[in-house]
Amino acid sequence: MFFVVAALIVAGLVAASIAARKRREALATLAAGLGLAYSADHNREIAGRFEFLNRLSEGSNRYAYNVFSGEYRGHPVMAFDYHYETYSTDSKGNRHTHHHHFSFFLLRLERSFPELIISREGIFSKIAQAFGYDDIDFESHEFSRKFCVRSKNKKFAYDVCNARMIEYLLANDDLNIEIENTALAIGFASCLAPERIEPNLQRLIQLRSLMPNYLFAAA
Repeated sequence: MFFVVAALIVAGLVAASIAARKRREALATLAAGLGLAYSADHNREIAGRFEFLNRLSEGSNRYAYNVFSGEYRGHPVMAFDYHYETYSTDSKGNRHTHHHHFSFFLLRLERSFPELIISREGIFSKIAQAFGYDDIDFESHEFSRKFCVRSKNKKFAYDVCNARMIEYLLANDDLNIEIENTALAIGFASCLAPERIEPNLQRLIQLRSLMPNYLFAAA
């Protein structure tokens, strides 16, 4: 039985390695087609440079990998997979490491902005509100029901969440958005398939286009 279990584990590891290699090859081909640079290497510099973004500051042993970078439709962008670790201890005192992986998309804005988080309503947004992170309400009850919007600068939140942006987000209600400093970012719960990379780069560009021009007038 031990050898059967060991063989199954080895087979699983081999299958995962093959799938990861094929994904890297597909991502490299995609990046070339988009005119973007690609690197499969672990990149801790990105994790450090953008750790002011909440999603990139979690856990330890943080790094980006499978990194796309360059200019897409006239905007400097990056897209990458991201890893961090958390730890837990079981009832016997054994320490366990949990590895978290997800995809993240980032566009560099022309000027710096205060923090704004637009995320789907859920248990994490309820916890945040319990610790004093108030949800900003909007005239659209459907939008306020589906999304939690947090910012210390409510005027900026209302400027960004204008009628056109609200309409777009209601039609794309899987998006979780962070704006802070010169970064506009969207993150996901897992690593996306290669065919979902370009559509989400397009959605990132669309989000930028829905930010009012007057926000950039003082840039």
